Amino acid sequence: MTWLQAVLLGAVQGLTEFLPVSSSGHLALGQHVLRRLGSPLPRPESDEMLLFDLCTHLGTLVAIAVVFLPVFRRYAHSLAGELPRLRLLAADKPPAALYVTLLAVAACVPTAVIGLAFEDRMKAAFGQPAMIGVALLITGCLLWASELRPRPRRGWRRFGVGAALLVGVAQGLAITPGISRSGATVSVALLCGLRRRWAGQFSFLIFIPPVLAGSVKQAAEVFNQPRASDFGLGPTLVGTLVAALVGYAALKVFLAVIQRAKLRYFGVYCWLTGLAAIAAAWTGLLAVGTAGQ
Repeated sequence: MTWLQAVLLGAVQGLTEFLPVSSSGHLALGQHVLRRLGSPLPRPESDEMLLFDLCTHLGTLVAIAVVFLPVFRRYAHSLAGELPRLRLLAADKPPAALYVTLLAVAACVPTAVIGLAFEDRMKAAFGQPAMIGVALLITGCLLWASELRPRPRRGWRRFGVGAALLVGVAQGLAITPGISRSGATVSVALLCGLRRRWAGQFSFLIFIPPVLAGSVKQAAEVFNQPRASDFGLGPTLVGTLVAALVGYAALKVFLAVIQRAKLRYFGVYCWLTGLAAIAAAWTGLLAVGTAGQ
């Protein structure tokens, strides 16, 4: 991977991670396009490129930490004050921060189960532009559906563990390139009635554990291989930095979009991009075996 390619792919990741259009899908399609143009990039489903993708996800995780720092501070302060009162967990409703933590843990369980059970199939999907296109069509439908119900007004106290599990399932399925993680989790939270501002915050709270765990696991797989020295550490670090900077701006935009109920426009974009990817795969413009190894 060249430095320029790392910058371009890092910018794609940063721009699309928080916009509900699937960053993994756009990264994979971008890599297919570069390979079609003659770049000797490894295949999108290779361990090296999957690690690059996860590293750029870590960059966007930094953007989340910066944007939500005041929220996380208040949350941590509340949680620290509530932990000595764990006996209250026996009550009908535990204290607010503890309850949100319980919901986040519940959401991460189906995410982990789906990720571990279907990891190989999800990885293979990165090499199939047509499948990415179909997944983008599904994302568009989710985004459109989320705006068909009346404005959600449910608070944390009325957002139960069952709803959190559904959001976790959506996040697990979003391992498939083309299924937007932020789009799927926010849409399902909205369909379950959670208020828009909290739907966005909850989506990014449950984003942290799987990205950290996935990055460590993928790094271990790559660096245990005989050709680990071939991994482009320098370009990957640059791509991660670019993803963090671009992601910061994209996250600010997405949080404003959630409040203004404009997700359906991103749904239309996903439909158009998905159809374009399917057409390109069908005509051979993005054939599975083009360029590189």
